[in-house]
Amino acid sequence: MFERIEYIVERIDGDYAYLKNVAEPDMELKCVARALLPDEIAEGSKLAYEMLQYSVI
Repeated sequence: MFERIEYIVERIDGDYAYLKNVAEPDMELKCVARALLPDEIAEGSKLAYEMLQYSVI
């Protein structure tokens, strides 16, 4: 079963976005290809990762 993980987009750098895990803010930022993220993201956007996909919340 998949759990829901919430992230905040810390920064966008070209084709990649760097995400901070809301539940574990001291963890290293997660680098994700922007092609896997919703088009409307911006720095500061809050995302949910659930069922192998990201959505804006």
